[in-house]
Amino acid sequence: MNHPQEAPVRQRRKEARPAELLAAALDHFVERGFAATRLEDVAAQAGVSKGTLYLYFGSKETLFKAVIEQGILPVMAQGEAMLAQHDGDARSLLQGLLLRWWELIGATRLGGIVKLMISEAGNFPDVAQYYYEHVIVRGRNLLRQTLERGIATGEFRDLDIESAIDVIFAPMLMLAIWRHSLAPCGCGKQDPETYLRTHLDLLLNGLENK
Repeated sequence: MNHPQEAPVRQRRKEARPAELLAAALDHFVERGFAATRLEDVAAQAGVSKGTLYLYFGSKETLFKAVIEQGILPVMAQGEAMLAQHDGDARSLLQGLLLRWWELIGATRLGGIVKLMISEAGNFPDVAQYYYEHVIVRGRNLLRQTLERGIATGEFRDLDIESAIDVIFAPMLMLAIWRHSLAPCGCGKQDPETYLRTHLDLLLNGLENK
């Protein structure tokens, strides 16, 4: 006898498993780092066997890349769409890009990837290269085009754009790192909203072409 209900049930579960595995993997990468994350622990948290995990992700590196592809790259794509569609001033564009990054990455579990990359990049150069090419390069390009637009319209004063990119984003990265290092230990207090407001105030006034 045929059971027409069985295939859809299996298909729904199959579609759910990669998402569950990626969520568990993000937790372990953020809490333990890349080196200490074990695939059997990721599988156990997701409620599947290690063999099931290998059906979807053949290695820890592949799993890490999938976390980036599913969690961070869509945010980069949104930023690129915002840049392409924005017809207002460069000041509001820059502010919007930075706040969106914080809302969707920095203030979430994904912000822990920043700390992971800084602490472990030297030991895993292939992972670091992937992150650099797919995340950092795209992010820098967003800021570069925004600054170029502001300089071209006369909103921003002329400056060294590549150095400015580092200076603009460093406080954002520092806030994300703090949230996943000293903050959980109760070492000091920081209000992200006040921090970001202060950073944007100093940044946008500093860029203004007076």
